[in-house]
Amino acid sequence: MYVRTSTRRTRDGHVVRYLQLAHNEWDPIAKASKTKVLYSFGREDQLDRDGVRRLVAALSRLLDPGEALAATAEAGLSFVESRPVGGAWLLDGLWRRLGIDTTIAAAARGRAGDADLERVLFALTANRALHASSKLAAADWVTHDVHIPGLPTLSDDVCYRAMDRLIEIEPQLTRCVYDRVADLLNLHVDLLFFDTTSTYFELDEADELLWRDERGTVVDESSAQAVKQAGFRAYGKSKDHRDDLPQVVIGMAVTREGIPVRCWVWPGGTADSALIRQVKDDMREWSLARIVWVADRGFTSAENRRYLQRAGGHYILGEKLRSGSAEARAALARQGRYATVADNLQVKEVKLGGDLADDRFVICCNPEAAQRDRSVRERLVALLTERIAGSDELSATKRAELRGVISTKPGLNRFLRVTPGGLLRLDQAAVKAEEHLDGKYLLRCSDPKLSTEDIAVGYKQLLEVERGWRDMKQIIDLRPVYHRREDRIRAHVLLCWLALLLIRIAETTTGDTWKTIRAGLDRIHLGTFHGPAGTFRQRTELNPAQKKTYTTLGLTEPPRVFDATPATTP
Repeated sequence: MYVRTSTRRTRDGHVVRYLQLAHNEWDPIAKASKTKVLYSFGREDQLDRDGVRRLVAALSRLLDPGEALAATAEAGLSFVESRPVGGAWLLDGLWRRLGIDTTIAAAARGRAGDADLERVLFALTANRALHASSKLAAADWVTHDVHIPGLPTLSDDVCYRAMDRLIEIEPQLTRCVYDRVADLLNLHVDLLFFDTTSTYFELDEADELLWRDERGTVVDESSAQAVKQAGFRAYGKSKDHRDDLPQVVIGMAVTREGIPVRCWVWPGGTADSALIRQVKDDMREWSLARIVWVADRGFTSAENRRYLQRAGGHYILGEKLRSGSAEARAALARQGRYATVADNLQVKEVKLGGDLADDRFVICCNPEAAQRDRSVRERLVALLTERIAGSDELSATKRAELRGVISTKPGLNRFLRVTPGGLLRLDQAAVKAEEHLDGKYLLRCSDPKLSTEDIAVGYKQLLEVERGWRDMKQIIDLRPVYHRREDRIRAHVLLCWLALLLIRIAETTTGDTWKTIRAGLDRIHLGTFHGPAGTFRQRTELNPAQKKTYTTLGLTEPPRVFDATPATTP
């Protein structure tokens, strides 16, 4: 296909050129190639050039970004390469808005070898958000596959040195991020959600035991802060259901908007119960005047509750309904009507006396969750009934073996009853008790000013932390962790947190998922062209959706032409 030019002479003797879009077709009868005109553009001197540009732009959108740049290159220019630039440009804009660049630059000022520290740490953060990989692969990605503003090349050695420096500047960095997020979101008195997860390592053995302080930080054996010995990658209660592998524990504090304002890393054997006290201490000096902490049932000990109320703080904590605790029994025994609030959630506040009078208890019931609980229980009961059918005819030894197998399955075991004679029966009382708990959960709150609805909806927003863990593991690829040293593992988690922070700000501002945002911006490419006059780099045209993303976030678009380098005179 080509543009065909034909000429005609007018009556007054002028030569007029006409332009046509044509291509050649083979005529099997004439056994010759014939020209077929597809479209006539008319006279060259009257050509609608704006219309041609719109046509070229429309056709270019059907091609890959690099192919589109090559197809529209001026004559005489060589198309050298094409790299995506849109996603990294957006992340860099958010990175600078949060002041992360200036914080790192200030920490690196005056230190030899730290000139590119800020750009390298940004590149590693962008890699987690755009193309998660090992640090070796990330260095190759920056050098050959993407345009990172201000960083043309990168090596894996530089990546590792930057990670080591990241651990040193962590206190300044985390404080800066929190202050800027609090300022952007106008936080004064608000909810902070806290939860933990774990990530495992494919190791044959856990790390060696080292003396640590209460915060899990390595200290000298003779130090007064040395309270216990623990390995960093250690065995513990795995939230990935991999108790057979060493792990580390990760904590995260998240705002009600889903913005992760800080993260922590502890040795893998650390129990959840005491962690929230350390988190409160770490954030005590930060800018919120008052914090209402929201956490799940793993943090509801009396000591934690007292600690969270220091300096005027408050909490919303989940209680274990199936624990048989005095709080759970007393709350469930109270009569009263449920009120329907947001998202079909039903809530009822109950008043408890005695030592529990200072706390407020709210029973929440979700009808949809109740239906799911009922369906799951009916399947479990049917399966257990099938398993124990005919067991009375078995020998005592065989029944004991069957009882042992069922005991390894918690879902079935809680509905099993063993008679004094050793017979296996369905526990109807346990089934009845579970029916009473379908779709329900119990909350404890210390704040007298929050409404019942705020308490219920606030706790429900704890799902934002769970979504953060899911995205950290599936989008940012927290695991596998390609590091052995403790400081490098901590730095890796910090980079994942920074990537999640930028992603969440982009999502909450635009209302789109990161997957959608990333896919759209990855189509913005930067092409490099070389010609007799020199070399220049130019990006592809932005479509309306891409422009809207930058505008919504208040960021400038990538420039049309990035740079031009004149050819050197021999």
